[in-house]
Amino acid sequence: MIPYKDENPTELTPVLTVGLIIANVAAWVLLQGMGAREYLQASVCEFGLIPAELTNRPVLGPCPPGGLIWGTVFTSMFMHGSWIHLITNMIFMWVFGNNVEDSMGYFRFIVFYLLAGLAAAGAHVALNASSGVPTVGASGAISGILGAYIVLYPRVRVHVFLPPFWLFSMRAYVVLGYWIVIQILMGLSELGAREGSGIAVWAHIGGFFAGLVLVKLFERPQLVGAKREGRRLDRREIRERHYWW
Repeated sequence: MIPYKDENPTELTPVLTVGLIIANVAAWVLLQGMGAREYLQASVCEFGLIPAELTNRPVLGPCPPGGLIWGTVFTSMFMHGSWIHLITNMIFMWVFGNNVEDSMGYFRFIVFYLLAGLAAAGAHVALNASSGVPTVGASGAISGILGAYIVLYPRVRVHVFLPPFWLFSMRAYVVLGYWIVIQILMGLSELGAREGSGIAVWAHIGGFFAGLVLVKLFERPQLVGAKREGRRLDRREIRERHYWW
């Protein structure tokens, strides 16, 4: 199921959600050559997260040793493996990210996003400590946004597209609950397996549960309360109470 909009208007201009989307697209165009083979392979090896490098294990994979190593925990969040990978992640970012940003303010949201990405990377490395295969994608951090959304707005209706041609809406807790159950089942099926699905499902799971835990530390109750009650906040009140931050 691919979400394409929700029934949850925002109070703040989603500056950081848009900014993160632009940053990911810019990385895809400028650093990854829009998927051209030579640029894609080089960027994934240089900026992708390789668990074996972080755990000081022998790196047996497609990439030469070296690179940014610990820096890839952050850079890998802005790399992608294909057009479909990028577009799908950015759709999820837009549909759910703007409302989570709206519930926190700008500064809190970017800190939350990066912490969720770190938790996702940690979960992936913990379950794939010897892997020499680079991991890329914003989906771990975005999974944190999904975890936050299901806590904040579980009953909001989300409109989804089910290929090849079905369109319908469901409560957020159904859409996101279904998504995380699928991730957990995939993750469990890969435990002990020689080859995985090629999807960093444990990064998704780690990011999602980090979002569940962290959201209450970062939300602004006044913003969330107004949204749940369908009450529009006055722009002057938003400015004077520094809800942006």
